[in-house]
Amino acid sequence: MNRANISIAAAVLTMFSAAALTTTAGAELPQGTKAPAFATRAALAGKEFGFSLNAALAKGPVVLYFYPKAFTQGCTLEANAFAEAIPQFKAAGASVIGMSNDDIDTLKRFSREHCRDAFPVGVASTKVMAAYDVASGGSGFASRTSYVIATNGWIVAVHSNADYRGHVEKTLAAVRALKK
Repeated sequence: MNRANISIAAAVLTMFSAAALTTTAGAELPQGTKAPAFATRAALAGKEFGFSLNAALAKGPVVLYFYPKAFTQGCTLEANAFAEAIPQFKAAGASVIGMSNDDIDTLKRFSREHCRDAFPVGVASTKVMAAYDVASGGSGFASRTSYVIATNGWIVAVHSNADYRGHVEKTLAAVRALKK
């Protein structure tokens, strides 16, 4: 292969690599988007109940955070961090709900053991994950994405990062900014 062919091959490879990165990168809903309404089964303190985003928004802003799987290390640490910060979210007038595609029995246990009975976790169906653009590449898991939704239903902040650290601080800052 001569030098010109190597350059062309490198350019084509770079183009395909860039395209692959573009299609696999997170494509969460952007700030300023209307949050899709949904209702689902959720658990709080080990008890199942029906959760409606619209009903929650009638009471104040909502932090809707998606996480991949209950009882995994990062998701457990994230749930612990949100549980510790719930008094601050409440003081700012907001509620928090975590969402994963785990079944309701798993979420009942997770709500007791790792959410420390402080906030609910809900079943994120494939339809809800698709509506929020958090389905993680056909794996059936949600990407780690946090949304702050104002009472009018508009998304005012988005934080998407596989590292659980930062989600609580960034969403709490966004909720506090709503009060100003």
